[in-house]
Amino acid sequence: MADNISIDRAHAVPLYHQIFLTLRDEIMSGARAFGTTLPTEEDLAASQKVSRITARRALDELAQHGFVERRRRTGTRIVYRSRTQPIEANVDQAVESLLAFGRNTKVRVLALARVPCETDIAEKLGIVAGDPVERAVRVRSLDGEPLGEVVSHVPAGLGLRLTRRSLSATPILGLLLASGHVIGGGTQTISANVADSHLATLLGIDMRAPILRIERTVLDRKGNAMLFTVASYRADRYRISVDLHTQRAKARH
Repeated sequence: MADNISIDRAHAVPLYHQIFLTLRDEIMSGARAFGTTLPTEEDLAASQKVSRITARRALDELAQHGFVERRRRTGTRIVYRSRTQPIEANVDQAVESLLAFGRNTKVRVLALARVPCETDIAEKLGIVAGDPVERAVRVRSLDGEPLGEVVSHVPAGLGLRLTRRSLSATPILGLLLASGHVIGGGTQTISANVADSHLATLLGIDMRAPILRIERTVLDRKGNAMLFTVASYRADRYRISVDLHTQRAKARH
């Protein structure tokens, strides 16, 4: 995953710290899992076209903050464990909320293709790395301004025919339902990140500006994954509101 790191050589933030911030966000979001190893200093320096000193400083900073453990022979291993506590929610209400959100925003499709599934995405979908998936990249806008980037993966075996036209008009959840698929549950994780140069350019914000990252896996009634989505929204324009009430309060409504 080292090639996915995005750095801006013209930015005031030092290169080693940009690499540190990107790797930290990937570790905290779970994109780089506990117990796995990071690229070596040589590989990181080569992939990012920086000096080995810069790569070493980025990895050392990760170690100083307790995200990784560095050893001579075993390399740099991730020791950070996510402390996310699950909260149960009604899936039907969540789906309706997501569909309403999709209807109230505009979508521009940046990319749509059938591609071999990457290893980390395959783990989320419960399929074999290299299996074909439909990958869609979209930008959602609100009131004429970009709100966030949404990257979704759907197993090709579901037979869902995605087109740029259908994606522009209907959220993927709606397309799944329209195709006869039944949503049985799912998981959603929300974390705070910062924008890399790609997101900064795409969303019209400063590099390192705050971003809300939402990872969502949608399951069918048998527990099989039908959709995995990663959305990166501008923190200055996107809010999450949750109604909190007791079971007694719900009964009165």
